[in-house]
Amino acid sequence: MNTVISGVGLYTPIDTINNDELVESFNRFVADYNEQNSADIAQGELTELQPSSTAFIDKASGILSRYVIDKQGILDPKRMKPYVAPRANDSLSLQAEMAVKAAQLALDEAGLSGADLDCVIVACSNLQRAYPAVAIEVQQALGAGGFAFDMNVACSSATFALQLADNTLQAGSASRVLVVNPEICSAHLNYRDRDSHFIFGDACTAMIVEPEDAAHSPRQFRILGTRLKTAFSNNIRNNFGFLTKCEDRSLDAPDTYFVQQGRKVFKDVVPMVADLILDHLNSLKLPPSDLRRLWLHQANINMNSLIARKVLGRDPTQDEAPTILHEFGNTSSAASIIAFERYRDGLESGDLCLLSSFGAGYSVGSVVLRKV
Repeated sequence: MNTVISGVGLYTPIDTINNDELVESFNRFVADYNEQNSADIAQGELTELQPSSTAFIDKASGILSRYVIDKQGILDPKRMKPYVAPRANDSLSLQAEMAVKAAQLALDEAGLSGADLDCVIVACSNLQRAYPAVAIEVQQALGAGGFAFDMNVACSSATFALQLADNTLQAGSASRVLVVNPEICSAHLNYRDRDSHFIFGDACTAMIVEPEDAAHSPRQFRILGTRLKTAFSNNIRNNFGFLTKCEDRSLDAPDTYFVQQGRKVFKDVVPMVADLILDHLNSLKLPPSDLRRLWLHQANINMNSLIARKVLGRDPTQDEAPTILHEFGNTSSAASIIAFERYRDGLESGDLCLLSSFGAGYSVGSVVLRKV
């Protein structure tokens, strides 16, 4: 059976934060911290914090702006995290709300309704709660049948879920699958950390996966093959979980947020991703030179450029390996799907394309696609 991605949806929050705003807030926090702790800093008991700058952020990442669920709370130097209002159990959760909005756009593009779905996969880096599954909430809100479940493979959640969706269809367990990625990365980002306070943004993407002979969308991409890989590493980590409150320590400790050793991640992940993609293409007997477009995970512009160069054997053009970092920042599992959603035009039937993710774990996903 040939399976296709027949619809893609993207939802972004209303609020945006540009680098100037983010740096101003961070530097106010730094100035206040250094002043309040001046005596301990002078005695060498604490280290003086260093300010950030827009030039540093641009050079380090290529990020200029990001969408967030709550701008005011993040930019408040006394709070520095988004504010999320509590909701009653009979109200749609925040992640489900984002997911439904993105899913409806994907369904519209595929020419379908929620009732046409019989599998919903919510795949993202952080889930709002342990249970009930956010996916089951989304299933109910859309009027879908069948079954639904949540999964987490950090930034690779979407590509891992695409393989699950394809496998589910091939096995006959479902007839149409919704993969949705509601990422609220601003809630796990430490805005007091100079090396990472600029990285993440919030967004939600959605994809409809169905048999090609049942699809009637004008924008279809056939799944030629998927390949996944994981390797344990401590270089990207978040230790917050349901046992954290049982450890009798601060719920606001640095390791309860996103933590990474960026240089080590760069050194480890770039060859891991490039090798996986090249091996995957080789197994399908497809030369890398045939690739018309690469939609890569959007974590760092320098990382993306180097991976694309290793795969293609030359510097990529912006058309071949488009980036959306300047507008969205890193949106974890949604990132490569945003690039896919934004840069699907200009392709002809038969064009070979690649969707790839990489992140914590380490985890890498490769999905080879052909424009129908």
